[in-house]
Amino acid sequence: MTRKIGIISGSGRFPLIFSEAARREGFEVIAIAHKGETRPELAETVDKIFWLKLGQLGKIIDIFKQEGVRDVVMAGGIDKKNIYRKVWPDLKAISVWSRLKNRLDDGILRALAGVLEEEGITVRESTLFLRSLLSPKGVLTRRKPTEEEMNDVEFGWKVAKEIGGLDIGQCIVVKDLVVLAVEAIEGTDETIRRGGQLANKGAVVVKVLKPKQDLRFDLPAVGLQTIRTMHEVRASCLAVESDKVLIFEKEEMLREADRSKIAVIAL
Repeated sequence: MTRKIGIISGSGRFPLIFSEAARREGFEVIAIAHKGETRPELAETVDKIFWLKLGQLGKIIDIFKQEGVRDVVMAGGIDKKNIYRKVWPDLKAISVWSRLKNRLDDGILRALAGVLEEEGITVRESTLFLRSLLSPKGVLTRRKPTEEEMNDVEFGWKVAKEIGGLDIGQCIVVKDLVVLAVEAIEGTDETIRRGGQLANKGAVVVKVLKPKQDLRFDLPAVGLQTIRTMHEVRASCLAVESDKVLIFEKEEMLREADRSKIAVIAL
């Protein structure tokens, strides 16, 4: 690798966290930011930033080549609903889109990575400088899951892996061995709200890596907002896959979970 890294930035804190870590490692950071998705404060943590609309794939390639960027990461999600609302595809993006056999997450991201690599730009793992953010194994909160919650975790885990194998989502909400909500295009928070409202209280949230997931992008992630959403609907337990799920704002997240008496476990 050269001492220059590019970021294709989505929403949330992940692009900021990655860029700060890359600069601590001595890398110059060139960011592609997406209007309506990427946080404006990313500009303060990178060396150069270029604001584009969703779908300007040819422009992304041109910018990275002009800046001498040969290695990039994809950091942060894109609100999938915006694919139908705010995307402005250029000819390069239209060409890729038209060749897709399906338009599920992994298919889209692999196609994007393939185009970049055809242009001599290598897509690296998004955890390149951030292995410490991966969840450790064990109970992470003061409260341990109850026996009933662990039964739901084991049941939900199997279902989540099956759903993940179909590239539908990474999160599932269960209670009393019944599936209440499966993550699709709406994202994790809305899945938790939907399932939690059906449960009334005591819902169990399970988030895992898809069985065939490409580790370069779209790793499952949880954080402070996850716990706040669970508290909102009185969900009681969060289970994640150890060493495969990113935890953002970990100390704050676990303090909030303890205050809300939510058990968090990584398996």
